[in-house]
Parts: sequence; structure tokens; C-alpha cells
Amino acid sequence: MANKKEPLCEDIAGNGCGLKKVLNIVGGKWKIMILCVIDNNETVRYGELRRSVYGITNTMLAQSLKELEADGLVNRLQFDEMPVRVEYSLTEKAKSMIPILLELKRWGEANL
Repeated sequence: MANKKEPLCEDIAGNGCGLKKVLNIVGGKWKIMILCVIDNNETVRYGELRRSVYGITNTMLAQSLKELEADGLVNRLQFDEMPVRVEYSLTEKAKSMIPILLELKRWGEANL
């Protein structure tokens, strides 16, 4: 008897689909690039992120960071000083995604 192939999603694009959940939180044009910049630097300030993610607007960066923080992928640390200083870092949850993103990167380099 042959082993049954594991489907990517039991409930294709349904609420229980793990793949859909992942794409909902890291999909889009900017979020993976933001995670890459933070991963490369460990801790990043807003201005450095803005300069590193070419083409992103302030509005889109702020919105993406808020969503990544709400989804538990980015830590936001605000210091009580003037001018206000905010630093962003990856959570353990986000760090666990980095090997998967590296595999996607390698696949893209080999196949696209």
C-alpha cells in the first residue's frame, strides 16, 4: 500500500489551512523584505528600515510593522527619550520562519 501524499491544505484556502494563515501574515509586497532587513541586523530603527526597503512608503512601512507586531513576528521597543527612539527585532516565532524563507530563496535562485 502506497503512502498517502500529505496535502498542502486539507481545507483548500479555508480558515483551517495553515498555508493560508502564513500567507495572510507574511504575504504582500513588503513584509518578507521587512523581516529580512530585521533578520540581517538583529535590531533595526524605523529610519534604517525605511532606507533599506527600497520603494516602501512611510504609511506602508508603519502599517506593515503594526501588523507584524500584532501577528507576533516583530518586537517593538520604544525608549523614553527625545526624540523618540524605537527599535524593531524579530520574535522567536519569526526566527523560526527564517530557515523556511531561506529555502524559498534558494528555490527562487535555482528555478526563477
